[in-house]
Formats: sequence, structure tokens, C-alpha cells
Amino acid sequence: MQEVGEIMHLASSGRVIIRLKVPLDEGRIVCDNTGRKVAKVTEMIGPVSKPYASAISLTNNIKKYIDQKVYSLDEPVIKRDKFRKRKR
Repeated sequence: MQEVGEIMHLASSGRVIIRLKVPLDEGRIVCDNTGRKVAKVTEMIGPVSKPYASAISLTNNIKKYIDQKVYSLDEPVIKRDKFRKRKR
């Protein structure tokens, strides 16, 4: 796990705002220090020198993670098809 930043606050839209130390790809999962998945990055915002990320919360109790450091999982995110067609 690599430290990527800190959760700043919960926006009024329900998204989590993360101040990043290193840029992340969209769709990347961030977790806490125990490895629990916290949020999924949806878009990068702000200046390139000091980037921020807007992320969707993956937990119901996101408020306890505010002002805590977040880490990026080493394994890449696997995108799967939502629906699979059955062969006949």
C-alpha cells in the first residue's frame, strides 16, 4: 500500500474530497491503514501541482475517516461486465 493523501471533508453532494500527494487514476480504490476500502476515485479536480480527488464513499460511516490518511491498493481494479449473455 502506498500513501496517497488525506480525506478532507464530505461534500454536500455526498462525495468525499481527498487532498492528494500523488495523482491517481480515475476508478482507483483508496483504503485506510487496515486495508478496508473507503472510497472510489471518480474525478480529479484542482490544480496539477496540488491535486484533489472527488470520490464515491464505499462505507456508510465515512465521517469517521475525515482527517485520516488514505492509501492506494497495489492491485489494479478489475472492470467486469454487468450483464453476461448466455450462449445457446
